[in-house]
Amino acid sequence: MAVNLLYESASGYALFQAHGLDQIGQNTEAVRSSVTDFNRFSKVVQLVAFSPFEQALDALNQINSVSEGIMTDELRNFLELNLPKVKEGKKPKFSLGVYEPKLGSHIFEVTKIPCQSNEFVLELLRGVRAHFDRFIKDLKPGDLEKAQLGLSHSYSRSKVKFNVNRVDNMVIQAIFLLDTLDKDVNSFSMRVREWYSWHFPELVKIVNDNYLYAKLAKTIRDKSTLCDDQLEELTEIVGDEEKAKEIIEAAKASMGQDLSDVDILNVQQFAQKVMDLSEYRKKLYDYLVSKMNDIAPNLASLIGEVVGARLISHAGSLTNLAKCPSSTLQILGAEKALFRALKTKGNTPKYGLIFHSSFIGRASARNKGRMARYLANKCSIASRIDCFADTSTTAFGEKLREQVEERLDFYDKGVAPRKNIDVMKSAMESTQSKDTEMETEEVIIEASEKKSKKKSKSTATDNGDAMTDEPATNGDATEGKSEKKKKKKKDKRKLDNEDEEMVDANNAHAEEDGSSKKKKKKSKHGEADGAELASDVKKKKKKKSKSEDSD
Repeated sequence: MAVNLLYESASGYALFQAHGLDQIGQNTEAVRSSVTDFNRFSKVVQLVAFSPFEQALDALNQINSVSEGIMTDELRNFLELNLPKVKEGKKPKFSLGVYEPKLGSHIFEVTKIPCQSNEFVLELLRGVRAHFDRFIKDLKPGDLEKAQLGLSHSYSRSKVKFNVNRVDNMVIQAIFLLDTLDKDVNSFSMRVREWYSWHFPELVKIVNDNYLYAKLAKTIRDKSTLCDDQLEELTEIVGDEEKAKEIIEAAKASMGQDLSDVDILNVQQFAQKVMDLSEYRKKLYDYLVSKMNDIAPNLASLIGEVVGARLISHAGSLTNLAKCPSSTLQILGAEKALFRALKTKGNTPKYGLIFHSSFIGRASARNKGRMARYLANKCSIASRIDCFADTSTTAFGEKLREQVEERLDFYDKGVAPRKNIDVMKSAMESTQSKDTEMETEEVIIEASEKKSKKKSKSTATDNGDAMTDEPATNGDATEGKSEKKKKKKKDKRKLDNEDEEMVDANNAHAEEDGSSKKKKKKSKHGEADGAELASDVKKKKKKKSKSEDSD
C-alpha cells in the first residue's frame, strides 16, 4: 500500500509519497537512521505536489483550522487534485499520513481518504520537516525561517487575543495570590508576636488582631519609654481608651527583657513589612470583588466573591464551570475524599468548596447535604447565565439567593418556597424593566445633548445679530447714509438705462437721415408748391374773420 504524507509548512501545503516501504518493513528504527541522511531519505520520500499560501493571513487561517482538526476547502481541493479518487465499495490502495489524528478523522469523514498517524508516519514527517527546504527548489535560503517566525508570532497573538478564558485568568491569579497572602501574613504576624513578646510579653494577651499588634509594635518600640503622653496615639490605633490605658500600665510592670536599639529597629522594620502586606491584601480583595462583579455577577451575588472565585479557579475557567453539572460542582475541591470513598466503599463527600458558603453553615447538621445539593444546582444555573448571557446583570443571582433563603426557611420552619418558574419570570421582568429604563435614560441624554447644541447655536446667532444691531442703535445717521447709498445706486442704474436708450435712438436717426437725403433732392419742387398753397389758405382765413367782425 502506497503511503502519502501531508506536511503543513509555514509556506504552504506539501504532499510527499514514500517508496520502498516494503523493503524497510515499516521499522521505525530504520527510518530514524535514514532520516538524518538526505541522500538515503530522498530515495524513500519524494515530493508530489506543493501548494503555497498566497498571503500571511491565509496561512494563519489554514494553520488555525489545522490545529483545531478542521479540513478547509483549500486543503480538500489540494488533496482531491493530487490523490487518486476513492471508489465506493472498494478498498483504496493508498493511505495518507498526517500529524494530527483529529485532522485525519475529519478528512476521512469528508473525502473517504484513509488516514493514519502512528510512530512510523511521525518519523517520516520528521524527516520531511528536517529536509523540507531541499525538496522545494524555488525557496531561497532564509525564506522558510522568516515564514515560520512570522506565522508563529501571528498564531500566538491570535490565540492570546481570542482566548475565551483570558478574563478568567485575572480572577484565578488573584484568588491564588489572596490565599498565599493569607498564609504569609499569618506566619509573619506570628513571627512578629513571638519576636516582640521577648520584650513586651503582656501585649499578646491585650491585643488579638495581627495588624493592630504589628502597628503597636512599630509605634511603642521600647516599652520603658511608654508614658501617659502617648495615650491619645494608642487610642487612635486601638480604638478604645481603656485598652490604651491597660497597655501603658502593662508596660510599666512588664516582665520582658530589654532589647538593644538595633534589635528594636529590626522588629520595627519587620512589623512595617507585615503592615504593608496586610494593606496590599485588602486592596487585592477589593480588586477581586470588582473583577468578579464584572465577570460573574450572578455567581458572586449568589454565593459570594471569594467562594465563586475559588470555584472558577478550581474548574479552570468560567466556561468549564458552566459545563460542569451540579453534582460535579457540589464536590469540587473534595476529589481526594471522593476517590478514597470509592476505593474503600465508604460514604462519598457531600460538599467541597461550597462548604465555605454561609448557607451551609446556617443549615442544621441533618440538612447540610440537602442544602449543598440545592446550592450547587443554583450555582450551576448562575454560572451558565454569566458565561453565555449577552448582558451582565445581577437580577438572576439575587433571585436565586432569595430561593436559597426560602429553602432554608422551608427546612427550618416548613414554609413552602416559590416555584422556580415564577422566580425566573420575575427575574426576566426585572431585567427587561432595567433595559427599558436604560434605553429611556439614553434617549433623555441624547435629547438633552441636542437641546444644548441648539441653545449654543441660537446664542451664537443672537450674539451675531447683536453685533450687527449695535451700530444702528447709536443714531439715525447710519440709516440715512445707507438709504442715500441705495438711492445713488438706483439713480446710476436709471442714467445708464437712459444713455443706452439715447444711443439706440441716435443710431436709428442716423439711419433715417441717410435714407432721406436722396428723397429731399427729388422733392424740392413739391415742397415749394406746398408752401405757396399754405400761404393762400392763411390769407383766406384772415378775410373771413374780418367779415364776421364787421357783421
